[in-house]
Amino acid sequence: MADKIRLQDGPPAVNAWMAQSEGTPKGGVVVIQEIFGVTSHIRNVVDGYAKAGYTAIAPAIFDLVQSDVELPYDEGGIKQGIEFVGKISFDAALALVKAAADRIASVGKVGVVGYCWGGTVAYLSALRLGLPAVSYYGGRNTQFVEEPALAPLMFHYGERDAHISAADRDRVRKAHPDAEFHVYPADHGFNCDERGSYDATAAALARKRTLAFFAEHLS
Repeated sequence: MADKIRLQDGPPAVNAWMAQSEGTPKGGVVVIQEIFGVTSHIRNVVDGYAKAGYTAIAPAIFDLVQSDVELPYDEGGIKQGIEFVGKISFDAALALVKAAADRIASVGKVGVVGYCWGGTVAYLSALRLGLPAVSYYGGRNTQFVEEPALAPLMFHYGERDAHISAADRDRVRKAHPDAEFHVYPADHGFNCDERGSYDATAAALARKRTLAFFAEHLS
C-alpha cells in the first residue's frame, strides 16, 4: 500500500504517496495525477507499479495550492480541477516531478507516467528533465511539440476522445517519429476505473505496453 510522505517542506509543504517495489526494484516510476488530485485511483496506480516491481511515487502537485485535494469525477470536479491547474505552472509541476524522481533515484533509473493534465507533465518530463516518459491522453501536448525530446517517449490516446482531435494526435506523432504511439477505440480517461469512460480492454493493453516500455528503458 502506498504511504503518504513529505516530499517538500513549505511553504507550501507538498506531500506524495509512495510504495516500495515488491522484491528487488527494477527502477522507479513517478506517477502524475489527473486534474482530480491524488485520488484513490492514482494511489492504486502507484500500488500497481510497486506490484510490478517498481518503487513508485505520486507527488501531490495540487498541494502547491491546497492540501489533500481529491475531487470527484464529475462536472463539478472537472471545473474545480481546471481552476487548480490554472494556478500551477508547468515549471512548478516539473520541479515536483524532479523532487519525486530524486527521492527514489537510489533504486535505479526513473521513468514517468501521467494521465490527462499529468500526461502533458509526463511529456514535459522527457522534453526537459530527460526522463523516459509515458503520456496518457495529454490534452496540452501540442503546446510543446516544437521542443526536442531528451528521453524515450510513449503515447496513449483514445480515438473517441472529444478533448483531443485526430489532428492534434498527428501533430504529436509527427513531432516525435521515434516515439511509441498508440490509439485505442476508447474515450478520454479510459485508464481510470472510477470514471464512466473507463475501458478495461484499452487500459489493460496500455498498461502492458507501458510496462514493456519501462522494462526496456529503465533496466
